[in-house]
Amino acid sequence: MLDFIQLHDHDNVVVALKDLSKGQTLTIKEEIIVLKDDIKRGHKVAIKDLFINDHIIKYGYPIGHAIKEISVGEHIHTHNIKTNLDGIQEYQFHQKLNSNPYENKNLTFNGFKRKNGNVGIRNELWIVPTVGCVNGIAERMLKLFEKEVGDIHPFENVLVLKHNYGCSQLGDDHENTRKILRDAVHHPNAGGVLVLGLGCENNNLYEFKDALGDYDEDRVKFLVSQEVTDEIEAGVELLKEIYAAAKNDKREPVPLSELKVGLKCGGSDGFSGITANPLLGRFSDFLVAQGGTTVLTEVPEMFGAETILMERAANSEVFEKTVELINEFKEYFIENKQPVYENPSPGNKDGGISTLEDKSLGCTQKAGTSTVTDVLKYGEVLREKGLNLLSAPGNDLVASSALAAAGCQLVLFTTGRGTPFGSFVPTMKISTNTPLSETKPHWIDFNAGVLLEKESDIVLNDFIDYIIQVASGELVNNEKNDFREIAIFKTGVTL
Repeated sequence: MLDFIQLHDHDNVVVALKDLSKGQTLTIKEEIIVLKDDIKRGHKVAIKDLFINDHIIKYGYPIGHAIKEISVGEHIHTHNIKTNLDGIQEYQFHQKLNSNPYENKNLTFNGFKRKNGNVGIRNELWIVPTVGCVNGIAERMLKLFEKEVGDIHPFENVLVLKHNYGCSQLGDDHENTRKILRDAVHHPNAGGVLVLGLGCENNNLYEFKDALGDYDEDRVKFLVSQEVTDEIEAGVELLKEIYAAAKNDKREPVPLSELKVGLKCGGSDGFSGITANPLLGRFSDFLVAQGGTTVLTEVPEMFGAETILMERAANSEVFEKTVELINEFKEYFIENKQPVYENPSPGNKDGGISTLEDKSLGCTQKAGTSTVTDVLKYGEVLREKGLNLLSAPGNDLVASSALAAAGCQLVLFTTGRGTPFGSFVPTMKISTNTPLSETKPHWIDFNAGVLLEKESDIVLNDFIDYIIQVASGELVNNEKNDFREIAIFKTGVTL
């Protein structure tokens, strides 16, 4: 393995690929550089002398400016670099579209076709509570249902989408809860859903039902706990009705164009923008070439790289929606008296990320080079195939839940630090470095760290094959461990 990598010819930094020692020499374009500090893997080294306010360039773009003089061979990190970001910006549409480097290979996966034409990659039975008060009741219903019908049933998993909302909420928070839960009811990974209410909550079940629109009455049932004597017994009977409707469900080949995949990163490190995120970007372009759909979210982690996405807007309408996406999220920070640039976590910084631009330029690589076809507000469902942007925060569980609610059957989650969580759809963990994959094989599903040693096309083909296997039923670690959660974005007052 090489000691370091220069990501772009214009960069004035290189990134250490392994721990380097003070006094060690690096040869860069026939110039010998002596390290003046110990450099941890994933961290940056200056390869040019920099003065105060000089831009520090990585990926070919500024990631901040020097706040003190920096000499060749010095460590560049939070002690000598500061973000360039500050507040709301005005943007101009300068479209720069790319040709897709991949061709349609007419690939398929084995999924579940739904009556409305959607396709699931899982066939699960869900209870969706309208309010957190009935979470415990829902769990008891599922346990009794499984006890009575036995182990052999058409559902690959049974799950309560537990949350603590549905009451004591106002305005946008209340509507966000309703939207995300409605989206979950319609999700194609669910072969059946019981919507379970209490009876006195703000998120009234009958209003919720009216807002659902069209649904399969054989697969979606409703129960208000306060309106029956034995809610457990009544719920189990409804679950059995769903079971009867789903008993003949089976997988069948469907085109890869039916796959909708969320793109997410968390616990990022200095390798995120070198290995795992570029791998997702290449996969995103590949899936788009097959007629499929990918979704990029984490709006605060677009700050500093947003113009790259804006240039790829399909038209002026999509451009304006992208501008609104960025500036509305910045306004959210400002309204709450928080700086728009205070994003990299302690783990990010320890892994080598110094500023939000540093993080964002790595993060947005998950979107590849494809044209942005649409922009979704939080809680909206996919309308267009191709690469989409979705409004949601960077928080891992909130953003992953939003991707699932938008209609993604699968979330691809890159990480340099590691995390075990899962959303209510399969949440595949892709490590940015090999040591993480070796240390946490029960968390990590695919190791992108091998990109430092193998040809990228070989790794991409292996990755595509693995995703097709997962879409066809192979479990990822969060499913094996039964780590499944839903989190809903909250911004306002709790009564």
